[in-house]
Amino acid sequence: MSNVHISKHPLVQHWLAQLRDKTTPPVAFRRLVHDLSQILFIEASADLALEEITVETPMTSCTAKRLNERIGLIPILRAGLGMAQAVLDFIPEAQVWHLGLYRDHETCQPVTYYNKLNAGAGLDRCFVVDPMLATGGSAVAAIEILKERGVTRICLLSLISSPIGVELLRAAHPDVPIYLAALDSHLDENKYIIPGLGDAGDRQFATAL
Repeated sequence: MSNVHISKHPLVQHWLAQLRDKTTPPVAFRRLVHDLSQILFIEASADLALEEITVETPMTSCTAKRLNERIGLIPILRAGLGMAQAVLDFIPEAQVWHLGLYRDHETCQPVTYYNKLNAGAGLDRCFVVDPMLATGGSAVAAIEILKERGVTRICLLSLISSPIGVELLRAAHPDVPIYLAALDSHLDENKYIIPGLGDAGDRQFATAL
């Protein structure tokens, strides 16, 4: 799976254990999502294009480099919001396109309920962020929507995935690289990732019952 990258960074493994722990409170959970997302983004963005510029240091002028790509972030609501903020802390000028998708519990198919994508943004690269890649349906739908809007360079960042989610996404969009903190065992009968971490949205925003 050449386009699937599972982080081996020691901090990712350390924080992932805390993220999975059911006793981790929402405030700590949000911070862990943030920090894990930043490491995944660093790994996924290693090939961002640069251009040469000239800057004046206190001593003299020198040649330097700056980013030369227009970046878009697509958090799949609502769980993706924490991941998007982590990337914005690195690239505050990035454009954020909010996309609301949920999984119908009867059909297990994605349903779009909010779409705030700009057809004329002219972005060079987009990063779709969603903590959990379970069935893969929401990620596949999100990327299809982006491609319909003319985005050709897309990357997916997820904290945890199931094998089924990865395979579905790779089959539908083989050109999209996938960056993960972990690839888990399987989905249960309710389509939750096992061992997973539960509902990432509920745990971030303290809405779990």
